[in-house]
Amino acid sequence: MSRHPEVLWAQRTRCTLTVALPDAKNISVRCEPQGLFGFSALGVQGEPFDFSLALYGPIVPEGCKTKVGLRNILCLIQKKNKGWWKRLLETEEKPAPYLKVDWNKWCDEDEEESTSDLVSDDDDDDVDDDQEEGSSGDEGMLYLLTWKSKRKLESSMEY
Repeated sequence: MSRHPEVLWAQRTRCTLTVALPDAKNISVRCEPQGLFGFSALGVQGEPFDFSLALYGPIVPEGCKTKVGLRNILCLIQKKNKGWWKRLLETEEKPAPYLKVDWNKWCDEDEEESTSDLVSDDDDDDVDDDQEEGSSGDEGMLYLLTWKSKRKLESSMEY
């Protein structure tokens, strides 16, 4: 029986899924136009991991990219229609416990335009190939999100 890895998600103009699975092997990612996303891999000890998501909207499979690191797999998913998804999944039900918001990469819809000069949504915005593994690329950046404002944001979001 396969297990589910922890998956962190965030959105900007694309959706980003970060699959926390160190030293994964036989990684397979499937993106289908109607918004179906599938992932499978083998863990360090050969145990199978997989999950499938029915995303909120259609996607462009050719525009989806995957970058494999030592500790995680980063999947950049290109939305077919520009705009902000009000949640990640098609269904309004509570998401699986392995699916969580990636607050380090999150950008609110109204903040996206104001930060577009500082952060681009290129293929390399989240992972720099020359970067030391384990480095977030955010050295010197300070994230100011109080506990209270984070809770307020979490309570107003739908997955």
